Amino acid sequence: MEAMSIIGILRRTVLLGVAVLLLFPAAVRAHSEEDAAAHHEGAAPTDAKVGLEERLGAKIPLDLVFKDENGRQRRLRDLVTGPTIILPVYYSCTNVCNYLQEGLARVLPEIKLEPGKEYRIISVSFDERENPQRALKSKHMYQAVMKGKFPEGNWTFLTGDAANIRSLTDAAGFQFQRKGNDFVHPVVSFVVARDGMIVRYLYGTHFLAKDVTLALMEARQGRVGTTISKMVSYCFSFDPNSKSYEFNILRVSATVIIICVVGFIIFLVVGGKNGRNGNGNNGNNMGNNTNA
Repeated sequence: MEAMSIIGILRRTVLLGVAVLLLFPAAVRAHSEEDAAAHHEGAAPTDAKVGLEERLGAKIPLDLVFKDENGRQRRLRDLVTGPTIILPVYYSCTNVCNYLQEGLARVLPEIKLEPGKEYRIISVSFDERENPQRALKSKHMYQAVMKGKFPEGNWTFLTGDAANIRSLTDAAGFQFQRKGNDFVHPVVSFVVARDGMIVRYLYGTHFLAKDVTLALMEARQGRVGTTISKMVSYCFSFDPNSKSYEFNILRVSATVIIICVVGFIIFLVVGGKNGRNGNGNNGNNMGNNTNA
């Protein structure tokens, strides 16, 4: 009985710990949201969605029309002539949008596929206020990063109206929110096949040549790939000061603790049942021996 009472105390303690672990993140998140709203006067409604809903296998509408960096009307169908990497950004961003495009610009010279013939790059501004002149300025900036190692005409910088922007981002599951003159948005690019089918999402600002090459090969084959980098983005958080991802020890530790606690609860429940069954069998055996 003493062992059973100890198990009971342990169970209650573990359950209390689980309740604290489950409620604490919610309280922290609510506090963080209040702080964020306080720092952004005139922000978009707080119920607006921000994030990414992967839509692998879905197709983006290729009949949408945008303007390129030279002010020419361009239909997506005329640009997506094969495997294409699309980067949703806004050109006036001084933070992760720059790091996203710079990260890709630095890895492109390492890609062994032939630009233009085997793949293309498209940056699309989701800020309808931006114009081709701003897009051209961004293009010059990333051309300087690549130092002439990537053909100029194979990375197009687009701007467009709100309706076309929304049609494209909705099709890709890319959800963003305006906050003053800036935006809150996921840091992700996606790769489409010639028919506009989304085959892979690439998370974060750091690209590996082998990952990009694999995604482009999948797009050429029309085969939907897996998004392994999503787990990496869960474990790491982007630090705009160091321009790099840092290990999110709180998030990972909380996840590990919850998994351990749940496993311990299962162990206690199963162990308790086995213990009661064992005690019952011992009692029956003792009774049988006494009667004998």
